[in-house]
Amino acid sequence: MANHKSALKRIRRNEAVRLRNRYQHKTVRNAIKKLRSEEDKKAAEALLPTVVGMIDKLAKRNIIHNNKAANLKSKLMTKVAGM
Repeated sequence: MANHKSALKRIRRNEAVRLRNRYQHKTVRNAIKKLRSEEDKKAAEALLPTVVGMIDKLAKRNIIHNNKAANLKSKLMTKVAGM
């Protein structure tokens, strides 16, 4: 068990941050799945900027790695362009 007030606060904070990161990551994964399953090119093109923005935000906050974000965006853009 933690011996200091600051350590107890850190434990609480880490849990809150972990849950927030998990929620954001899961939300982006669902958005990516929705975009990948989209059949209509116009709908996919409309959805692409929001999904790319979400991915960029995760990378900026170090929830996912920058290279992973770049790979995801590249694959999504290639898929939408090839529709």
